[in-house]
Amino acid sequence: MTQQHPYHIVDQSPWPLAGATGALLTTVGLVLWFHFNNFILMTLGLILILITMYQWWRDVARESTYQGCHTVPVGVGLREGMILFITSEVLFFFAFFWAFFHSSLAPTVELGACWPPTGIEPINPFHVPLLNTAVLLASGVTVTWAHHSLLAANRAEATQALALTVTLGLYFTALQLFEYGQAPFTLADAAYGSTFFVATGFHGLHVIIGSSFLTVCLLRQIRFHFSNNHHFGFEAAAWYWHFVDVVWLFLFVSIYWWGS
Repeated sequence: MTQQHPYHIVDQSPWPLAGATGALLTTVGLVLWFHFNNFILMTLGLILILITMYQWWRDVARESTYQGCHTVPVGVGLREGMILFITSEVLFFFAFFWAFFHSSLAPTVELGACWPPTGIEPINPFHVPLLNTAVLLASGVTVTWAHHSLLAANRAEATQALALTVTLGLYFTALQLFEYGQAPFTLADAAYGSTFFVATGFHGLHVIIGSSFLTVCLLRQIRFHFSNNHHFGFEAAAWYWHFVDVVWLFLFVSIYWWGS
């Protein structure tokens, strides 16, 4: 039967159910790990999530690159969907900033009526946090370089810039792990510890997700999936990465610098 419209009617897929099952197993597995030191269920959930990610990305890449399903109207819908997704992420982080400023602008008696709370030594914002800021800003430059290289049909530079962006993202994650290991306070240290680790930890998770997103784009770029006029997969990853950059700047200024 010949398709008489430019829209993409998605085929039935097992991956949404598989991904939801993996997320459920991971969540329950985390509870078992925290309380009983049993990480078998969590490991199974993570494996299922990774398999789902690979298969689902493979299907989307095949639909866009080889089957021609991502027409102009479909591309418009994808862009609108990504914009709405990033908007939801903005609101997600807004809740963490709200919690931080709620506690820091009017610290209660239980916190010592001061911020940081009595007995807590904050992390020096001009050590690892400043280095991480430079790393993320540099990655924002390299991902923009990769985008302009793609638009100019310069494959070599686009691949080089994208690989450099992924490397910087992984370096940021390594530095944040080092910072957490050296932190003089924990998640259990009053409102300061909880707001710090939840806000920066979720940002770190977003960096890992963005690095994975860009890694897939790098593999697709190497396999000639992108052209100078058909590369929304990379554009979406670049938008997401710029969002991660901006959130970090707010985190650095408010929680690391002002909050210390």
